[in-house]
Amino acid sequence: MIKSLVEHDMQTICSWKNVEIQEANIQLDHIHLVCSIPPKLSVSEFMGTLKGKIAIKLFKTYPKLKQKPYWGNHFWSRGYFVSTVGLDEEMIKRYVKYQSHQ
Repeated sequence: MIKSLVEHDMQTICSWKNVEIQEANIQLDHIHLVCSIPPKLSVSEFMGTLKGKIAIKLFKTYPKLKQKPYWGNHFWSRGYFVSTVGLDEEMIKRYVKYQSHQ
């Protein structure tokens, strides 16, 4: 199952990069992730590694994903949203956790 592979690889990459996943929710067409990234690691470097490694593995494991009407050679959209979290951290974690219940 694609969701299981993405979840496993996301945890593996985060462990490798010393990134702590605080909350994650994998949906059919997007992922919400609340994590703590160490200061020595840039957000763009982490996201590039995360998206790149997962896409490569998914295309190797499920070659049909490279065919239309799926994604062609792009699994992820080009961008991502990043924000720092302070006082509203618990509210954001709840939002991410219960995203599929909406």
